[in-house]
Amino acid sequence: MNIETPLRGLITQIQRFSIHDGPGIRTTVFMKGCVLRCFWCHNPETWRHQPEIQLFPSRCIGCGKCFEVCPEGAHEMVDGQRVFHRERCKACGKCVETCYAEALVMAGEWKTPEEVLAEVLKDQVFYRQSGGGLTLSGGEPLMQLDFTRKILQLAKEAQLHTAIETCGINRWEDFESILPWLDLVMMDIKVMDEKRHTEVTGVSNRNILANVKKFAEFEMPLIIRTPVIPGVNDTVEDIRAIAAYIYGLPNLQAYDLLPYHRLAEDKYRSLGLTYKGQGLETPDKQTMQLLADTARKAGIAHVNVH
Repeated sequence: MNIETPLRGLITQIQRFSIHDGPGIRTTVFMKGCVLRCFWCHNPETWRHQPEIQLFPSRCIGCGKCFEVCPEGAHEMVDGQRVFHRERCKACGKCVETCYAEALVMAGEWKTPEEVLAEVLKDQVFYRQSGGGLTLSGGEPLMQLDFTRKILQLAKEAQLHTAIETCGINRWEDFESILPWLDLVMMDIKVMDEKRHTEVTGVSNRNILANVKKFAEFEMPLIIRTPVIPGVNDTVEDIRAIAAYIYGLPNLQAYDLLPYHRLAEDKYRSLGLTYKGQGLETPDKQTMQLLADTARKAGIAHVNVH
């Protein structure tokens, strides 16, 4: 007798009362896995499609419990310094369970689509009142395509408004397979020049730009977003080029400009990663207003600065 394995996906967080991830009050589900490596990414804990341990040394109270319970010896004290040997860690989570100070945090939890939707539906009354709903984010939701599709199907059965935040890199066939259960796509265009895009994200933007046009063909409501990063895409010429590409799209709901910030810097350290945005400053209001005016002059009717 064959017992079917239940569909499960890997998520990092279910964030309730989100107001910047689509219309109304929403619940945003952050999913693991992304092929881009944007150095300014706010969610580096979603890059790898596997559970991993985050270490926040400033929270550590030195109780030593993690040294005792780790079966791989990944935690130890060396010359008076606390050391985490990531190469030994198998993310079993035993150290996390003993760390009540939350210096050790598990990034990634396996859940079924039904478990995810049960959490989302807890705030159903707020969705009805505000016109909100469910947003799948990440990472890249389409890296877990079957899981994403099933959550969207269940959400539409529950009559929820559904949206995804996507980098747009996946095959069009993947996007097409979820369109029947999707109400809104929020998608990044970071840089128009393919060589420059590859330099700062690690991948070409060819698929991304092609998919923007495909969404227009299928009349899928679309919000284009540009994270404004100093030295990457913060000039009038950069924004004018993006605005020219999206000008005239019949399904374009808005163009959002998102100023760079360094709030995720501690996350990189917690994962043993080098933060490459060190020294960059958040664009000031005058710069953001100039870029917004540039997009408006290029014919984009609805431009938002967040």
